[in-house]
Amino acid sequence: MPLKIELKPFERLLIGGTAIRNGSRRSSFVIETVTKFLRESDIILESEADTACKRLYVTLTVMYLAEVTPEAEDLFITQANALIAAAPSMAPYLRDIHDFIAERDLYRALKRCKELIQYEQSLAERLAPPAASEG
Repeated sequence: MPLKIELKPFERLLIGGTAIRNGSRRSSFVIETVTKFLRESDIILESEADTACKRLYVTLTVMYLAEVTPEAEDLFITQANALIAAAPSMAPYLRDIHDFIAERDLYRALKRCKELIQYEQSLAERLAPPAASEG
């Protein structure tokens, strides 16, 4: 089934291993074959991966866009185990992500990992010292 994609001005899109950047005007096009793609809003660059969960997301992105390899799966397991050791409350997210990987549904694994990143942020906010009030 064809999929219509609309891009905002200068928005980026990854299709397979190809990066596309839109011009100065909104545009749309139709993808007529089954392929893997990510919109710019779903991309975290390695240089932006400043937390453990964001690094896990980068690993999942590589697994999604390329073929899943035993090395990539091993890296995921290593990262997931480290996260569980640091914050056991992340286990349900990681279990779901692992299940999606096992089902080869990497897009849903990415979506669940985005939820994990939000959870990680909420933990960081709760653990941060209160801001000093200005007097």
